[in-house]
Amino acid sequence: MADRDIVKFLIVDDLEENLVALEALLRRDGLELIRARSGAEALELLLVHDICLALLDVQMPGMDGFELAEVMRGPERTRSIPIIFLTALPADETRRFRGYEAGAVDYLQKPIDPIVLHNKTGVFFELARQRNSLRAQTVKLNQALNLIKAHTDNSPMAFIQLDCQFRVTSWSKGAERMLGWPAKDAIGRTFAELEVFRQRDEEQFASLAATLVEDDASGRGVCELVARDRKGTLFTGEWYLSALYDAQGRLSSMSVQVLDVTGRKRAEETQRLLIGELNHRVKNTLATVQAMAAHTLRFSTDPASFAETFGGRIQSMSRAHSMLSAATWRGAKLHEIVADQLRLGLIDEDRFTYEGPAVYLKPQEALHIAMIVHELTTNAVKYGAFAVPDGRVRLDWRLEGRMLNLLWVEDGKDGIEPNAAKGFGTTLIEQSARSGGGSAQMTFTAKGIVWHIELLIEDLPESADPQSALAAANEAARIEAMRNALPSERLRRALIIEDEPLVALDIATLLEADGFEVAGIAASIDEALTIISHAEVDVALLDGNLRGQAVDAVASALQEKNIPFVFVSGYGRENLPARFSGVPVVAKPFSDQQLIEATKSAMASALIA
Repeated sequence: MADRDIVKFLIVDDLEENLVALEALLRRDGLELIRARSGAEALELLLVHDICLALLDVQMPGMDGFELAEVMRGPERTRSIPIIFLTALPADETRRFRGYEAGAVDYLQKPIDPIVLHNKTGVFFELARQRNSLRAQTVKLNQALNLIKAHTDNSPMAFIQLDCQFRVTSWSKGAERMLGWPAKDAIGRTFAELEVFRQRDEEQFASLAATLVEDDASGRGVCELVARDRKGTLFTGEWYLSALYDAQGRLSSMSVQVLDVTGRKRAEETQRLLIGELNHRVKNTLATVQAMAAHTLRFSTDPASFAETFGGRIQSMSRAHSMLSAATWRGAKLHEIVADQLRLGLIDEDRFTYEGPAVYLKPQEALHIAMIVHELTTNAVKYGAFAVPDGRVRLDWRLEGRMLNLLWVEDGKDGIEPNAAKGFGTTLIEQSARSGGGSAQMTFTAKGIVWHIELLIEDLPESADPQSALAAANEAARIEAMRNALPSERLRRALIIEDEPLVALDIATLLEADGFEVAGIAASIDEALTIISHAEVDVALLDGNLRGQAVDAVASALQEKNIPFVFVSGYGRENLPARFSGVPVVAKPFSDQQLIEATKSAMASALIA
């Protein structure tokens, strides 16, 4: 039995034999008897123990029983302890009166009848046990209430209690945070008085609350309502109502719990818009590719010509998309769009110059200009200035208000036939300019072709970096230097790590055509690690993701064996393993030249290092 369940009686008598007799008469389970031989000793024990009943001998040397009782009536701790006086003196009304006046609840004559003593003290024993039980229950209830209060105060939900008249009787800290009203101002008022709802939402709340008042109601209901806080700011909440009924089945109170779902609703709306936008862009891209394929085929004379032209156009679109993706589709710099054509390898940079102010384009404008520049370049390679050794091209642009003017001048190719330059590429240039709110006009000169192109754009606040072309040129020079450092007689064994069979086959075909030997093709991480550990490999081409798994382990294994490698992936740099930020990346879809150049560059870098 726990100490808090023990009932304690104090027995005070100056004679040891009397104390022993009392102990024998009072003994029972759950009762502890505290003995004292004097009034002074009794007072000391009262300060230590929680006494439920005191049995005091009247006649004691020094402080008698009456005096001890009077002292006990003073302090708060002992004031309410019931007292039974025990005396061997003859019955005397004066003494009896004095005993009751001192605070006694009873007055027993010695010799004491055991049954009377047992029954009278038993009443106080049971009262004490009940009091201890109530105290324990009170402690548990307080703990439960404190726990509930802690949960409600720290919960993101608002907890509100209403009476049968729908007036606030309880208002949690969460309600204060959500609705802005402190509890002291909210309690006693209705939601209407607090102006929590707009009219239509107030009617919906009232309708739901009314259904809970009905006899056959489930007692619970939930609805989504727009509410406003004390400052008038609107928010969307899920309102959970629970009705409490009295013994007659009438509404006594209503519990209201509110969860603010404004953020979730905005996220759902954003997700819906993003999915719609993604669906729109994917379908537009597919439609563009479909049209590009159809028109390229219409103007192609043989499969090789189709493959080269169509592949170039896909490359141009892909690189423009990659550039926009890197900028989270905020836009792209015109200098970088033009410089990107140098990286495709179609243009000899010594024969191409461009100049113009810094212009930052919106995504759709960037895609239009990327396609225009690519088609101009492709036409120049096939029919224009780049088709002859000494031909040159200059691209200039200027911004007049919102109108971007581009001047493309080809010089060095005599006698261009107008019909030769009028193909799908020309049509695409003209249509792209018109869809951009401008126009495109081609004229023929004695030395070549001149295009005047106008597009209506919105120049964004960000500025372009005019040094991007220089950076591209430096990168090209670096790649060329590394290529020259690669010994031609070195055995070049390449490992292809790619889970798409057609892509892996395409890569293998390109490498073998350039003199590489394919050491193996791995479609999973386990296959790749096995080949790396056993085969002789000079370079590896690693997909950025294999069957849904990250490729960090494969990249680490290649690095540990000092095998140079290239990421060949649809992911951007930011989605590839951060530890390998220095590894070159070939973005899918890729051109033949891009793949071979990156592979040789990786091998040359390893040799130089």
